[in-house]
Amino acid sequence: MKKLFAAAFLSLLSLTAMAEKADSLKQAALEYDNGDLDGVAGVRTFTGNVILTRGTLLVKAERAVVRETPEGYMSVTLTAANGKPATFRQKRDGGPNLWVEGQAERIEYDERSELVRLYSNAVVKELENERMTNQMTGPFISYDNRKEVVAVRNDASGESKVGGGRGTLILAPKRAPAGGTQ
Repeated sequence: MKKLFAAAFLSLLSLTAMAEKADSLKQAALEYDNGDLDGVAGVRTFTGNVILTRGTLLVKAERAVVRETPEGYMSVTLTAANGKPATFRQKRDGGPNLWVEGQAERIEYDERSELVRLYSNAVVKELENERMTNQMTGPFISYDNRKEVVAVRNDASGESKVGGGRGTLILAPKRAPAGGTQ
C-alpha cells in the first residue's frame, strides 16, 4: 500500500513538471473586447473573449483582472462565463512536445509567489505529443511552482469539507505496449 501511495504521489509531482521558464521573460499580449485601466490603483480589467499570450502560454477567459504591485509583480484573475471555462495551455520544459493545460471557472495566478489556483470544476492535464499522460480533476487545485507542490481540495473554496466533492487522478501508462507501437 505504501508503494502504491508513493507511486501515485510521484506521478502527481510529474503532472506539475515545470512550465517553460523562458516564458516568464517574454512580453505578454492581450486581446479583448473591452478594457478598463486604472493606473493609480494598478488594476486593469478586460472583458469579452480575453486572450492572453506570453511565449508558449495561451490563456482564454471571458474576464481578466490584472493587478500590478509597485515592484512590478502581477497577479491575474481569470473568470469563465456562459458555461465556457477559463483555460490555459503552456509548453513544459524537458522535451520538444510536452504541454500542460487546464481549465476552471476561475483561475488565479500570483507572479510573486508563483502560485496558480484553479477554482470550481478544475482540470489539469499533462500532454506528450498531444497524448494525455496524466490528468487531475477536483473542485480546487493549487500548484506552487517554486516548491513543485500540488494541493487538491474537495471544495471550490480551497478547503477540505466533510461531504465535499471528490478529486480524480488518471495516470496513463508510461511504457509502450509489448511488441508494438502506441
